[in-house]
Amino acid sequence: MWETRHPPTQESFDPSKKTIVVLGSGWASTSFLKAVNTDDYNVVVVSPRNYFLFTPLLPSCTVGTIDVRSLVEPIRFITRHKSRDVKVYEAECTDIDPEKKLLTIVDSSDVKGESSVSTIPYDYLVIGVGAQNQTFGIKGVEQYGCFLKEVWDAQKIRTKLMDCIETAAFPGQSPEEIDRLLHMVVVGGGPTGIEYAAELHDFLVDDLTVWYPELAGKIKITLVEALPNVLPAFSKQLIEYTESTFKEQNITIHTKTMVKEVREKEIVVKKSDGTDASIPYGLLVWATGNTMRPMVRNLMNKLPESQTVRRGLSVDDWLRLQGSEDIFALGDATATKYAPTAQVASQQGKYLARVFAQLATTEKLEDELASAPAEEKAKKLRKYQKSQDIQPFKYSHQGSLCYVGSDKAIADVPFAQGNLSSGGVATFAFWRSAYVSNIFSGRNRWLVITDWTKKTLLGRDISRE
Repeated sequence: MWETRHPPTQESFDPSKKTIVVLGSGWASTSFLKAVNTDDYNVVVVSPRNYFLFTPLLPSCTVGTIDVRSLVEPIRFITRHKSRDVKVYEAECTDIDPEKKLLTIVDSSDVKGESSVSTIPYDYLVIGVGAQNQTFGIKGVEQYGCFLKEVWDAQKIRTKLMDCIETAAFPGQSPEEIDRLLHMVVVGGGPTGIEYAAELHDFLVDDLTVWYPELAGKIKITLVEALPNVLPAFSKQLIEYTESTFKEQNITIHTKTMVKEVREKEIVVKKSDGTDASIPYGLLVWATGNTMRPMVRNLMNKLPESQTVRRGLSVDDWLRLQGSEDIFALGDATATKYAPTAQVASQQGKYLARVFAQLATTEKLEDELASAPAEEKAKKLRKYQKSQDIQPFKYSHQGSLCYVGSDKAIADVPFAQGNLSSGGVATFAFWRSAYVSNIFSGRNRWLVITDWTKKTLLGRDISRE
């Protein structure tokens, strides 16, 4: 604990060493930062947020099960414990010049100083900027919908949820308007959408029925999914378990239903039979997937011959950007055969740190080989050749988890030559323990466990933020 609060003195930047610039502070970039050896490199971090967010538990923050601060770990809590000083800039990278090896960064905070635009040189660039919310170009989504990817998204949902409930309690509201205000619609049947609907149900049952007894029975939750079923990455058994659990919880699921337009108080959908329908809502949460960030798209346009996949950055088996020798990309910013999950991004970050360690070893051996005596050259040469043999990235799937409400969860985990599927209260305990064990710091683990305990003993806070 003492070492956590009192990091040691760090070495300063070494001009003789190469500089790695890391873009982003999500799962991929933070895993890389924790593992990279700063004895071998100078490291610079550029991110519009100065913290890492444990996103798997973000749906819990929307109803007060967990406080957002419990899921946030400042990047400097990580970089200050590295052996060499790591520069951290809270800024957004707006342009990458792969020929000059220069980045243009812009101060992204509300407070601007005399300097708000700068350029940074790099020897190696690691792109881990993630992705932004996919709207499929549907009119009204950005204007009226709430996303669930960042801290401010969870805070916005929480505020709007309580606004809907308090507005429904205002005197003089018509029954139709009360029904609309208390209709919470979730678009997207992946893990994020399912877990948010589940957390909302728990909030309704555990807390709103106590403090808003006149309204709780009128609150409805509807989930809309364009595919034939929810949770397509899970087994059929667990999909059916989730659907039956939601039915017990009075959560309505509309599959094979596409959103055509989002309006201020309703969404227009195309049902499975081809007919259009209108669904009124008070709160709309949009959780339908990812698309590229503008900076990533701009870089792809500069490398048109090698960057031909429109889903994201194309990389080779060593996570090196196609068309560049000095740029690496990982996580949701890339277009690979792997699902865009925290699990994949975390493993890629750790792998890339090992790649850079091997590159540093190769450079040292190359220098030693050049000055080695004749009798030692053969031995040095064998070491040098061995260091050049870098194994490609291989993803190891550790399983898929999802909370489905009422203290129940589902899990698809590899077992022997197949998968072990389970669901229920025992799986919920496993879900909690798995997530706690994957939180990066002991500080945040303690905060999350404390939040769960407070919720159990004292209930959730229903005040509007």
